Amino acid sequence: MHIPDGIVSAQVCAAGYALTGLATWYSLRQINRKPDPSAEIPKASLLTAAFFVASSIYIPVPPTSVHLILNGLLGVVLGYFAFPAILIGLFFQALVIGHGGLTTLGVNAAMMGIPALLAYHIFQGRQSIGKVLPEPARTGVFAFLGGALGLGIAALIFLALVILNIPADVDANAERAAILTLSIAHIPLMMVEGTFTAMLVLFLQRVKPELLEG
Repeated sequence: MHIPDGIVSAQVCAAGYALTGLATWYSLRQINRKPDPSAEIPKASLLTAAFFVASSIYIPVPPTSVHLILNGLLGVVLGYFAFPAILIGLFFQALVIGHGGLTTLGVNAAMMGIPALLAYHIFQGRQSIGKVLPEPARTGVFAFLGGALGLGIAALIFLALVILNIPADVDANAERAAILTLSIAHIPLMMVEGTFTAMLVLFLQRVKPELLEG
């Protein structure tokens, strides 16, 4: 789901870097308000590595295949650490395994990182609107929603960005059909990542609840 170099215009790339700069500043500002901002760095480092590796795990969804993203999982577990973690992971994915590109790094970071922050707030919703559910179902349901919707929102942004930037010299209808097929293929992946996020969060809640943000 990474947008490679050359797909979107220079203006879109610049807007992506501007948005990523703003989101990174806001995330770091929120992190610095914590009593001990450095205490969660080991957890963030571990999940940054998991985010990097996830892109190499492909799941066949005929007629195409998709790879794990885990941006929703990072949002649910890391909170505001998720955005810088995703930015660092995307940088190394572009350099080491050629996913995405350096000119589109800002666009890709905003596309995956901002939904991760939304996933964090969805998960935090268990403290208010989720009180009608008993534990541990409440935590499991909101973790699933955070994991699934984090990816789903990123896929919708990807779909909009690529369709709006189809080059004039290609068959636009065929290109739209291919992009739509790829986006629909992410629906099963949303279920997979939502389920995995819920299982991981319920495990952490049982063995080490202090690792869960908020």
